[in-house]
Amino acid sequence: MINSFKTIALAASLTVAAAAAQAGDYPTPVPLKEGAQAPISAIKPRNETFRIAYMPPATEFNYYIAIGEGIKAVGKEAGVDVFMLAPQSGADINGQMGMIQDVLTQDVDAIIFGTHDEFAAAPLLKKAVDQGIAVLMINSDIPNFPTPIHGVVGYSQRNGTHAIADWAIETYGDKPLKVGIIEGQPGYHSTERVGGFLDGIEGNENFNVVVSIDGKWNVEGGNTAGMDILQSHPDLDLVFAANDYMIIGASFAAKALGRGDLIMLGNDGDTSGLEEIAAGNITATVNTSPYLMGKAAMSATLDALNGTYVGGWIETPTSIEDQAGATAVLQEPEKLFPQPSKKY
Repeated sequence: MINSFKTIALAASLTVAAAAAQAGDYPTPVPLKEGAQAPISAIKPRNETFRIAYMPPATEFNYYIAIGEGIKAVGKEAGVDVFMLAPQSGADINGQMGMIQDVLTQDVDAIIFGTHDEFAAAPLLKKAVDQGIAVLMINSDIPNFPTPIHGVVGYSQRNGTHAIADWAIETYGDKPLKVGIIEGQPGYHSTERVGGFLDGIEGNENFNVVVSIDGKWNVEGGNTAGMDILQSHPDLDLVFAANDYMIIGASFAAKALGRGDLIMLGNDGDTSGLEEIAAGNITATVNTSPYLMGKAAMSATLDALNGTYVGGWIETPTSIEDQAGATAVLQEPEKLFPQPSKKY
């Protein structure tokens, strides 16, 4: 049994290495903060064919489905068993915690997770680590998750939104602008993304933030938030939202109110957001390439199960895309999920 397991693990490792090389591999991980790194040596796979749970915050976000497609692509090449489990709503924190609890009884070898409430998830993920399950976080750059985990894969959220603030200053910074911000639900992701944008415009007297409210991470919440801020501040010039879904919702509100002149900035690079930018309904976004993020996360997870991943944070790339840039990205549909609605 042991020899058979080692043979399968080695084959999986070689397959993953080939898949990672094809995808451009992942960069050298950056160490987590002291005390935040769970030991890779304590991971104890229990299945000959690795069984891996992908547990994003919700199925309502195509962004996390895109990450999942990247995870599945590497998993398929490696011949491992991957399944996704998540609540429908990103606001259903209790639902996600119940699912993590259930997965701990299902003999999984690894959990790739994302959450909107790291403090609620931490006690359950500690149990997973204690059981020898490999635990990696996606779509994040948290250097000190509330309990030690084995790795983090994602872009620098604060740097990404700082970059779109820099872009806005370069593009529109020659005149005074009143700015509205649509935050995500309170938590690390919202704090970092909004914080990065605020850091970017700090000290620039032409950018004046007059309102900032929660848009609940989804289109409906962004629509409600957009309507609220545009009606209470009809002289707004620019709206920044912490993800593409919320800025899409806000763009619907702007259209309903006849505000086609607004500068509208998002964050993610979701296919639907890119298409809205290409159509001229949104101005620009931070493209975070979720499909490629998923491939990197799965490669690192399999390397962790094989004992060849050192742990730490793997930084994935970002770029700022306006109408021309979004159209160029949409012309490479093999790197997107879901596929664009038409050929660009």
